[in-house]
Amino acid sequence: MRKLKNEELGRKSVDEFKSSEKIPLLIVMDNVRSLNNIGSIFRTADAFLLEGIYLCGITAAPPHREIHKTALGATDTVSWKYFKETTDAINDLKREGYTVIAIEQAEQSIPLDKFIPDINKKYAVIFGHEINGIADQVMPLVDACIEVPQAGYKHSLNIAVCAGIVAWHFFTRYMRTHKT
Repeated sequence: MRKLKNEELGRKSVDEFKSSEKIPLLIVMDNVRSLNNIGSIFRTADAFLLEGIYLCGITAAPPHREIHKTALGATDTVSWKYFKETTDAINDLKREGYTVIAIEQAEQSIPLDKFIPDINKKYAVIFGHEINGIADQVMPLVDACIEVPQAGYKHSLNIAVCAGIVAWHFFTRYMRTHKT
């Protein structure tokens, strides 16, 4: 066994990425403070051909040196928008026909492994502040809430790790029926 070389990976160019069919999933970051997490989520969105990212509140936006360190060029491929208020982003998404889902530990949350996305719908998943989670004023606006089941002491995942798990869940279900 040997590792593949970069030229063997079939990487898309920036233009090929931008013109590729995307998974109908958008990530919303509600007041995410860590620039490394923001950059990591851009890379995840690139890896799984997600539709884009909404950056809200105190979440920093590209170009930023610290975001670039972990994004490694994904800010050039992944579409993004900035909103001062997360509630404005949600209203925008609902006008565009998205089902808006909080990724949070909350009453009536659905375990991720039990949630089966409808591949004919567009989804937006919201990830909150690293300490405080999704803002209280945002929760009543969502259509559903998904929780990533955990069994350890902390019951807390890094936001970038959690975003990767959730994006993979949507990506694998979408790829079963579509070719990108």
